[in-house]
Amino acid sequence: MNETSPTRMNLLARRSQYALAARGVNLLQKKRDALVREFFTQVHETLEARRQLNEAGREAHMALILAKSFDGPEAVEVFSLGAPAVCNVRVEVENIWGTRVPALAADWPQGTVVSPISVGGQTLVAQAAFRRFCRALVRVANTESRLRRIGEEIKKTARRVNALELAVIPGLGSQIRYIRQVLDQQEQEDIFRLKRVKRKIEAQSARR
Repeated sequence: MNETSPTRMNLLARRSQYALAARGVNLLQKKRDALVREFFTQVHETLEARRQLNEAGREAHMALILAKSFDGPEAVEVFSLGAPAVCNVRVEVENIWGTRVPALAADWPQGTVVSPISVGGQTLVAQAAFRRFCRALVRVANTESRLRRIGEEIKKTARRVNALELAVIPGLGSQIRYIRQVLDQQEQEDIFRLKRVKRKIEAQSARR
C-alpha cells in the first residue's frame, strides 16, 4: 500500500482496475458454471461410451473365437492382414467454452474387404464386430480426452476466480481506500489553510 502514490490519477486507475477485475470475476464464474454443466454431461457420455466399448469388446472377442473355430485360425489371421479397421485417422480441434479439445476423426471402410482367399461367414462377422469395437474405442478416447480437458479448465478457471476474489480485488480495494483517505486528508488540510489565509486577509483589510 505504501508504494501506491496517493494521486487522483492513481485513484481513477485503481477504480478502473477494480471494475475490470469485478467484471472478470463475473465472466469467469459464468464460464466455470458452464464448464461444470458440460463436465457432468460429459461424465454420462463417457460412462455410456465405456459401456458400449466393453460390450463391443466382448462381442468382438466371441466373434473371433467362433471365426477361428469354424474357419480356422490360419485363414482368419491371413484375412486380417488385408482388412484394415480404419482407412484414415486425423486429429481435429473442438472449442468448448473457449477450451480447445483435440478429437480423433476416422474414415471407416465400407463393406467387406476383398481377400485373395475365400473366407467363411464367421470371419466376416468377426470383421464387422472388430470395426464396431474400433469405433467404440475412438469414441471413448474422444469422450475421456474431452472430460479430462474440461476438468483441467475448470480447475484453472476456479484458481483465477479465487485469485481475483481473494487477492486482486481486496488489494485494489485497500489501495482505493488508502488513496481516498489521503486525498480526503489533503483536502481537509487545504480547506484549513484556505480558511487561515482568508482570516489573515480579512484581518489585514480590517486594520486598513
